[in-house]
Amino acid sequence: MNFLFARAPSIRIAPTATAHRSISHSVSVSKALPFYLNTLRSAEQNDGKVLRMLMFGKPGAGKGTLSARLVKKYDILSLSTGDLLRQHIAERTEVGRQAEEIVAQGSLLPDDVMLKVVASKLESLNNRHWILDGFPRTLGQGKLLDAHLQNQNTPLSLVVNLDVADNVILSRISDRWVHLPSGRVYNMSYNRPKVDGFDDETGEPLTRRPDDNPEIFSRRLKQFYDSTSPLLAYYASPVNKLARLITLQGETSDEIWPQLDAVVRRLFPGVRERISSISQRRYSLSDPFAMEQEKRAIKRGAASDAPNPSKFLN
Repeated sequence: MNFLFARAPSIRIAPTATAHRSISHSVSVSKALPFYLNTLRSAEQNDGKVLRMLMFGKPGAGKGTLSARLVKKYDILSLSTGDLLRQHIAERTEVGRQAEEIVAQGSLLPDDVMLKVVASKLESLNNRHWILDGFPRTLGQGKLLDAHLQNQNTPLSLVVNLDVADNVILSRISDRWVHLPSGRVYNMSYNRPKVDGFDDETGEPLTRRPDDNPEIFSRRLKQFYDSTSPLLAYYASPVNKLARLITLQGETSDEIWPQLDAVVRRLFPGVRERISSISQRRYSLSDPFAMEQEKRAIKRGAASDAPNPSKFLN
């Protein structure tokens, strides 16, 4: 899989309009070709190619929600280490008990635990499109994962970084409730369950994550910056010759989703929509409001092909 890159001197990415700290403000990277130049040849380069995707973001940035939307719309397999670990914690397995203790302390899980969860799953995916959410989290894990995928002749093709301001996430997690067996997340401010305290699909009780409090969040956030900044710099460096690193910015998953959807459609046009998604979209277009939303999405997509593009650029 080949992407065209034009290397430039190392630069520090300029802050966005908000003054809040974000990961894209912390990483010094080399700049690639503008997004609109790459998308002009996306069909030629990626049609029929396999989407092997990583997604990065701070705790509470919306990785799980956005991964679920991708899987619902497209024929993409999802491997969420967070969901797998929460399942282990709920079932009180050996690795689940170990993970629960570490997470409750606000620490990141060691490499050997994460690799046990991930490696065997990836080996079974073959040439299917997939997204891996929540791993790797450190430079060492990233290099180990790259080595594993290269040995399997299944290299990464896309790396997405979700850039959400720290204060936005802090206010979000204070209202968050979780259905542990499924990983479904609710927020009392903008995504309430139908019945407070209970999961919409199963009716089972919701719980708070032990790390969803300001003190532990602050420690996890510092660990995130310390570990993920070098990892994103690694994926932006000349060492990474295949996977495209793109940063998407917003305050909510609803703001980021149209950007992510556009990236997948333009860089990987061979990824098919699920039949249920196509049918649902056709039905929704009979509604004037839905039609207006669709037109806006198309205009946003056209704008991304113009010069001066892009919040998609990292």
